Amino acid sequence: MDQGNYSRVAEFVLSGLSSSWELQYFFFVLFNFLYITTVLGNLLIVLTVISDPVLHTPMYIKLTNLSVLDVFLATYATPKMIHDFLHESKTISFEGYMAQIFWLHVFAGGEMVLLVAMAYDRYVAIRKPLQYTTIMNLCRCTGLVVGSWVTGIMHSPGQLASTINLPFCGPNIVDSYYCDLTLVIKLACTDTCVPEVLMLLDSGLMGVTSFLLLLISYTVILITVQHHSSVGIAKACSILTAHITVVTLFFGPCIFIYAWPFSSFPVDKVLSVFSTVFTPILNPIIYTLRNKEVKSAMHKLKTRYVSSRLLSQLSLTR
Repeated sequence: MDQGNYSRVAEFVLSGLSSSWELQYFFFVLFNFLYITTVLGNLLIVLTVISDPVLHTPMYIKLTNLSVLDVFLATYATPKMIHDFLHESKTISFEGYMAQIFWLHVFAGGEMVLLVAMAYDRYVAIRKPLQYTTIMNLCRCTGLVVGSWVTGIMHSPGQLASTINLPFCGPNIVDSYYCDLTLVIKLACTDTCVPEVLMLLDSGLMGVTSFLLLLISYTVILITVQHHSSVGIAKACSILTAHITVVTLFFGPCIFIYAWPFSSFPVDKVLSVFSTVFTPILNPIIYTLRNKEVKSAMHKLKTRYVSSRLLSQLSLTR
């Protein structure tokens, strides 16, 4: 089609998760609860780490940034999805659709790299414990964190550039509850071979490479721990199993969706929910809230808060 003779669609229509109003009301309550819990849980971790100097270490700096990314990852699409559960018309403007794609790849790309950086942190801590503070110094830790954000920011425009100028002249119905490249490219009124290949080379390669690096890191850590006591092995296996579960829930849907990006499967929506809704709420539970140091810091934060409230009430009664 001649790209000079088309009328670009002004908005896209999202099909959502279900056409049943009963299910949509149920999803409205469920995802409201999950979203609020995700945001509050991750912000609590950020506040806890900032407030306790004991936690100002490379590992917790990375965990804090993971919580920030999880808040953004849960926010870029979930509020729109919750809003749509109560509305028959589930539309989003062309600009809004492209903005969602941009922020999805910024936050998801950043989180992929940050998870690899966290695995590297644990690798150094277990393989070279005496050299950990030297290797994982503040400068290197900051570089890894900044690098994860920069990677996401640099990765996203490249994904969007090959799509935003495509001719979209209709249809405009997207079979999903959120916005992504694999969903919208199929609606373009032209040959999309080049943007499809670019997307696969970029997002697909990035996802698979990050996942393989994580698996290699965790495998090496497990092999290293085998030389310690059986108690240490059991504890490490428990922790790493939880970590691998979260990593699989995050990377699994991404790899599956981008392995067959332009074919629709009924399970795609379910997998997308896992990566955008459930993973951000699991990360603080798995990586942080099971940690004794974080629990202790939260207890101290709660004690300080209660003490300040009591003091303020006493001052008011005088």
